Amino acid sequence: MSADRRSMNEQEHQAVDAWVLRKWGAGPVAQAVRRAYLAVAVALGVYAVLSVSALSLDSYLQRVWYLLFILVLVFLVEPARAGGAGRRPAALALDMLLLAASVTVSLYIVVDYDGIIWRMGLPSSMDVVMGTVALLVLLEATRRAVGWSMAVIVLLFLAYAYLGGYVPGFFGHMGYSHARIINQLYLFQEGIYGVPLGVASTYVFLFVLFGGFLEKTGAGAFFIDLAYSLTGRARGGPAKAAVVSSALMGSISGSAIANVVTTGAFTIPMMKRVGYEPHEAAGVEAAASTGGQVLPPVMGAGAFLMAEFTGIPYLEIVKVSIIPALMYFAVVFLFVDIVARRKGIRGLAAEEIPRLRATLAEGFHYLIPMVALVYMLFRMYTALQAGTYALALLVVVAMLRAASRLSLRDVLDAFRSAAKSALMVSVATAAAGIIVGVVGLTGLGLKFSGLMLSFSGNNLLLALILIALASLVLGMGLPVTASYVVLIVLAGPALQEMGLGPLTAHMIVFWLSQDSNVTPPVALAAFAAAGIAGASPMRTGMAGWKYAKGLYLIPLLMAYTPLLLNGPPLAVVQAVVSGLLGLVAFAVFLEGYLVRPVTLFERGLLAVATVGLLTPQRWLDFVGMAVIAGFLVSQLWFRRPPGIEQASSAAGD
Repeated sequence: MSADRRSMNEQEHQAVDAWVLRKWGAGPVAQAVRRAYLAVAVALGVYAVLSVSALSLDSYLQRVWYLLFILVLVFLVEPARAGGAGRRPAALALDMLLLAASVTVSLYIVVDYDGIIWRMGLPSSMDVVMGTVALLVLLEATRRAVGWSMAVIVLLFLAYAYLGGYVPGFFGHMGYSHARIINQLYLFQEGIYGVPLGVASTYVFLFVLFGGFLEKTGAGAFFIDLAYSLTGRARGGPAKAAVVSSALMGSISGSAIANVVTTGAFTIPMMKRVGYEPHEAAGVEAAASTGGQVLPPVMGAGAFLMAEFTGIPYLEIVKVSIIPALMYFAVVFLFVDIVARRKGIRGLAAEEIPRLRATLAEGFHYLIPMVALVYMLFRMYTALQAGTYALALLVVVAMLRAASRLSLRDVLDAFRSAAKSALMVSVATAAAGIIVGVVGLTGLGLKFSGLMLSFSGNNLLLALILIALASLVLGMGLPVTASYVVLIVLAGPALQEMGLGPLTAHMIVFWLSQDSNVTPPVALAAFAAAGIAGASPMRTGMAGWKYAKGLYLIPLLMAYTPLLLNGPPLAVVQAVVSGLLGLVAFAVFLEGYLVRPVTLFERGLLAVATVGLLTPQRWLDFVGMAVIAGFLVSQLWFRRPPGIEQASSAAGD
C-alpha cells in the first residue's frame, strides 16, 4: 500500500509536460516551448532564491525582474490559439509580440531606474507609453493565466479610475489624468509592483519551491504512508488518512489544488475501494486540502500578505492560527467518521497498512527540515530566512539517503513544478495590485466601507454575512489570494470600524476567501478532486462545501470570542470548547446521523444547540451544552439495531 516516490515523481513530471504542451500540439515548436519553459523556470527559481538570500535589490526592482520571468512563462505556455499554435503564424506572431512587450516594459524600468526616481510624480511621455503597454500586457496575461473573470474585474476598476470623475454622488471622485493613473499603477510600488506581487515574489515562491523539493525527495509518499499508519485501522481509515496527509502536505504547499492532485491520487481511489461514493471521497479530499491553506506553518500566500498589510510578525499570525485550523480539521474528521459509521465502512486490513515504525525509520529525515522551519520561526527568524535555511537543509538531508537522493532531473522538475504552481498566483497578485492601486488613488475603499457600515446598520453579524456572500461571488472568478486582497482593501476598514482588531479582521476575510476552493458553481479544488475520482464536479463541490463548513462558522467565533488568543486564558478555553461543540452539533445536523439516523425532533435540538454554542453569551453556551447532552442520551438510549441503521442510512444523504 506504500506510496511510491518514483511513481509520484513520474506522474508529476508527465503532468507538467502535459500542462506545458496541451495547447501547442505536437511538433518542433511544441518541443522548443517545452525546453524554453524549463530554462525560464530554472532561471526564475534561481533568481527567486538569490533575491531573498544574496542579492541586494531594491524591492521595486526585485518585483520587476520577478514579473518579467512570470510574464514570459505565461506567453510561453498559454498561446493565443490552442491546437498547435505553431501552425498559425498570426497567433504565434501575437504571442511573440506580447512576450517581447513583457521584456521591454520590464527592462525599461531596470535601465532607466535612476531617471524614474528623479522624475518621481512627473512621468515622462515614454513612461506613460511603457506603462500603458504594461497594463495591456498584464491584462492579457491575466486573461490567459487566471481567466476572464479576473480580467473583467480589473477592467471595471480601471474604468472607475478613468470615468469615476463623471459619476455623480457618493461614489464619484475628482477625476485623474491618464498620466496620473499610469504613475500610480506602473511606476513605483502602489500598483502592479505593490505588496501583493512582493509577497508572491518572495514568501510564496520560496515556500512553493520548498514544497516542490520536498515532494521530489519522496516526502509526499512518506506523509501518505504516515497517515495510513496512524489512521488506517480506524473506521473509514482511508478517508481519515486523506484528512491527515492533506493537512501535512497542505501546511507546506499552501495550495489546495496542488494538495488535491498530490495526495488525492492515492487517497481517493482507496476511499472509493472501501465504500465511499466517488463524490464523497473527492469532497473529503477537497475539504481537507483546502484546510491545508489555513494550517501553519506556511498557510499559503494570504498569511504572508496579512503580515505585510498589518505589520504583524508572521510568527504571531502562525500562533493564533493553530487552534482555528485544528478545529477545522476536527470537523472534517468528524464528517468522515459519521459517513463511515452510517455506511458501515471499516478500516483497512492489517496487511494493507504500512507499519508505523518502518515508515518512520524510512522517512524520519523528512521531518528534520520541517521541525527546523518551525523552530526558526519561533526563534524569531524572518519567514524568508527560515524558508531559505529550511530549503537548504532539506536538500542536504535528502542527499544523505539513497531513497530520497535528488537526481538532476528531480531538481529540474522541482523548479518546473514550482513555476507551474506560482504562475497563477503571481499573475493574480500583479493584477490585484492594479485593484489596490485604484482603491488607494480614488479612496474607493473608504467609500465602500462607509456604504457597508450604513447598509449593515453597524451590525457586525450582518456585515460578516455580506462579506461571506461577497467572497462567494468573487471566488467564482478569482483565486483565493486575489479574492482576499480585493475583500480586505474594500471591507477590512469597515470591520475595524465595528470594533474588530486588524488581525481579527484580516483573519476573518482570509478564512472566508478560502471558500472558492469548495463552493459551487466554481470550486477549483473540488473539481480537481472530481477528475481523480471520476465523480460529478457539482456533486463533489456540494460534498466538499458541506465538509468545509468550518470556513464559514469559525470566522464567526473569531469575531465574537477570543478564539485568536486575544483574551484571558479561561475565556479562550471556553471559546474553544463551546465553539468545537457548536461545530460538532452543526455537522451532525447537516449529516443527519451520529450512532443512528437523527429524527426531526433531534435535528431541532441540534439547531438550538448550534445557535447557543456559537452565540457569544456565556449562558447560551451552557444551554447548548445541556441540549447536546440531551441529544446524546436520546441517540444512545434509543439506539436501533444495526440492520435498521443500515436501512435508514439514506436519511443522512
